[in-house]
Amino acid sequence: MDKIFDYLKDIFDKNGFSLYMIGSTSRDYLLNREILDYDFVSDATPSDIKKFLDNLDLTFEKYGTIKYKYKDKKIDIVTLRKEEEYIDFRHPNKITFIKDINIDYKRRDFTINAIYIDKNYKIIDPSNGLLDLKNRHLKFIKDPLTSIKEDPLRILRAYRFIKEYNLTIDENVLKILKDNECLLKNVKTQKIEEENRKLKEAIKRCITN
Repeated sequence: MDKIFDYLKDIFDKNGFSLYMIGSTSRDYLLNREILDYDFVSDATPSDIKKFLDNLDLTFEKYGTIKYKYKDKKIDIVTLRKEEEYIDFRHPNKITFIKDINIDYKRRDFTINAIYIDKNYKIIDPSNGLLDLKNRHLKFIKDPLTSIKEDPLRILRAYRFIKEYNLTIDENVLKILKDNECLLKNVKTQKIEEENRKLKEAIKRCITN
């Protein structure tokens, strides 16, 4: 059990909404690792969440993303959504808020990033990410080249996950990553620096564990 998730999921539940662990949060929870980054998704929209949570960072509200601080922890809460064609190597042309996990997961990058854990700690795993996590295998949900052209930062994320979780990756996929590293020129320097910071933290974590 996780105290922060328990605290927030109860608030969402009392207000008629669901909250799920996702991404690194569900991954680290399943691997019994310390949770450093809290990532949640919900069927509540930012407009809904504003009615029952205070002190929110709403900078990316239009994308369905809000940031919330609880004690000393920074938490990202993203509304379940469907995305259409990407226009700037980062953001989709259109976002539609939805309530169906079986649609939301299709917009994600890797299968291990699409493991949802609900309020009862039940695992919802539409892309078989849990199996890939157990087998230590990094796999894209959709075509790798399509995925990295949508968001080239996924190249660096792939390298980080391979290092942090000691994962394997298919040789043909690794070649696609390396052959398209030039696409990173379309990513903001700030985003690359943030990803590199996370990589350094991952390496440090591997050394200390």
